[in-house]
Parts: sequence; C-alpha cells; structure tokens
Amino acid sequence: MLIFEFKVKAKSIQYSAIDEAIRTAQFIRNKCLRFWIDNEKVSKYDLNKYSAVLASEFSFADKLNSMARQSSAERAWSAISRFYDNCKKNRAGLKGYPKFQKNNRSVEYKTTGWKLAENRKAITMTDKNGIGKLKLCGARDLNFYQLEQIKRVRLVRRADGYYAQFAISVERTEVSTATGNTLGLDVGLESFCTDSNGHKIQNPRFYRLGEIKMKRAQKLVSRKIKRSSNRNKARVKLGKVHLKISRQRKDFAIKLARCVIQSSDLIAYEDLRIKNLVKNHCLAKSINDAGWYQFRLWLEYFGKVFGRITIAVNPAYTSAECSDCGMIVKKSLSTRTHVCQCGCVLDRDENAAVNILTRAIGRTGHVGTLGLDSINASGETTTTLVDENLLEQVVS
Repeated sequence: MLIFEFKVKAKSIQYSAIDEAIRTAQFIRNKCLRFWIDNEKVSKYDLNKYSAVLASEFSFADKLNSMARQSSAERAWSAISRFYDNCKKNRAGLKGYPKFQKNNRSVEYKTTGWKLAENRKAITMTDKNGIGKLKLCGARDLNFYQLEQIKRVRLVRRADGYYAQFAISVERTEVSTATGNTLGLDVGLESFCTDSNGHKIQNPRFYRLGEIKMKRAQKLVSRKIKRSSNRNKARVKLGKVHLKISRQRKDFAIKLARCVIQSSDLIAYEDLRIKNLVKNHCLAKSINDAGWYQFRLWLEYFGKVFGRITIAVNPAYTSAECSDCGMIVKKSLSTRTHVCQCGCVLDRDENAAVNILTRAIGRTGHVGTLGLDSINASGETTTTLVDENLLEQVVS
C-alpha cells in the first residue's frame, strides 16, 4: 500500500466545510465508542450499522458520506480491538482502554464520496458537506494508477494547511544487486548510529535545535487571551514549529535507512523497547529526539522493498561483551572506549555494533556472498545449496 499526499488549495468556505466533516467524523467515532461501552458483545459490524442510525438521528451526520461514516466507526473499533489484544497478551501496565477523541484532524473516505478530475490534478468531494472541488498540489502523478487501485482518500488538517492523502493498493518492489556486505548497527545519543565498520552518523538533534523557536512561540501563546483570534494565530505558529521538527526527523530517517539498506545484504540492529528507555527522565528528551523507532520502521520497510534481510537482535550486554573474546567488561555510560584484558581496544559503540552483527549471523546461519540470492520478491528465503542452514529470519 502506497500513500501519496498532496497539498490542497481551496477557498476559505471550503476549508470550513472540511473542518465540519472532520468534526462529524470525530462525533461518529465517539458515539460508536459510547455505544460499545453501554452495550455488551458489540462487534465491528454493529458499529457500522450504528453509524447509519446516527445519520438518521442527526442531520449533520447525514451530510457525511456513508462510507466515511463507516470509516469513523472502524476507527473506534481499531481502538477497541487494540485494547482487546493487549488484554489477551497480558501486557504489563495500562492496557490502552479506548478514549474519546478531542482533537481529530482527518476524515477518511473509501471508494465513494469523491471524484478525481480527468487530469488527476483536482478532486471533487460529492457528499452533502459542500466541500466541492479541491486543487491538488504535489510532485506525485496519479495517472500511473487505476481508479480501482485507490482504496482510501483522507482529508487531513495540519498546522500549515490541508492535505489530501490517497491510499493506493500496489506492492512496491525495486531491483537491487547483491553487495556481499553485512552490517550491524548500534544506535546512541552521542552519535545517531555506529556500524560494525566503525562509521558514525552524527546525531542531528532536530528538537534541540528548534527548542529556542519553540519556547518563543510557546510564550506568545501563553501571553494571549484565551479563545481570542490572536491566541489562535499564536497556536498555529507553535504548531508549525513542531511540524517542521517532525518532518526533519522523518526525512532524516528515510534517507539514512534507504542508504543503509542499499549498502548491505544483511542489516542487524537492536530490538530496543523505547517505552522503557524513556522512563529515565534524564535522557527521555534526547531519546525521543533521536527517533530510533522511526528509523527502525523505515529500515524494515526498505528491507522489504529492496529484498534485504533485516534482523532485530536482543540488545542485552551488547556494549559490555567483548567482540573479540566474549568477556563481559562492565562500564558506565560515560566510558566511551571498550578496553578488554585480551588486548581489544575499540570504540564502545563499534564494539556493540560488531556484537549485534555476530548475534544476527549466529541466528541466521551461514550468510555467504550469494547465499542471499535466494531471496524472492516477497522477501522469503529459500535454500539453494545442499547442507546450508535455512535462514530463520526473513525480511521484516
């Protein structure tokens, strides 16, 4: 599934109609959640039926397209099913009981309620909200895909304007040649990541760099009178600062992950639990600023696209264990050099990256120069040589 996003250009009255559609979607989602709370044994299909009942009871809900109402009901069921899954898995701590939305920012249509122009440069919303024709501004070209492939259309409100997202049903694959390289990655705060070859990537620290502008914008919001137009303007300005930081972090993760995937046939990384790491209040801001989990998601995505093997390794003792002799050398966070009795002297992060790669290869068996040619387009591995170990970890 590919997601194409376009900036929407329209009149102010159309923007107000989009806001009304977003509020209606939030209303239906919250009413479906309340219906689930008040009744027993409610299923996903019951919520879809209840969205039609809401349309008959409330005139503003009837203005929204029927499939858009179903999408809002499905959002409520998504939160409910996630809560059920956490309970079944006996997840420690809070189970994520569904909450009512207060600030929804999008409305989702399925296959009806919209119509694309012939040149695919504009979209017309055909429901009763009066949104009308919206101009699409972006570099993507929808002419390469059939209308039947567009499964969802979302209208999203952000701090810098409104956007239209198209969910296109197509599998993305890119042809790549085997490099014969394997790589282990150790993420950190001093440097964003260090590979098993000793190369370091500098930590960009986007949040830290934008913190001055953020504090200045936050002061402007706090000085304005509540519910005034000047306060709303200040809030929009603050939202743009946060939006820029999130986009910078995402762009960095995408470019770095694509580069790493194209450079090696097997990439090993730490299976970190970020939720547990941020409990350290001294390092929580820096850990969240680094965006390790987002980088991991893009690694796994590009691994599937290019047919590479990505392996998550248990991070326990990767920094303490000597990559040469295997002895455990305890060290504090301030100690940046690994020194072992066997004579091994390495950078702390490089030592950890080597250990991560060693554990990954130990799990997958022998990875030769062209033991990776057996990876097919779907990312599954097959044996090609006699007496070769079957790879246990397929592309994520």
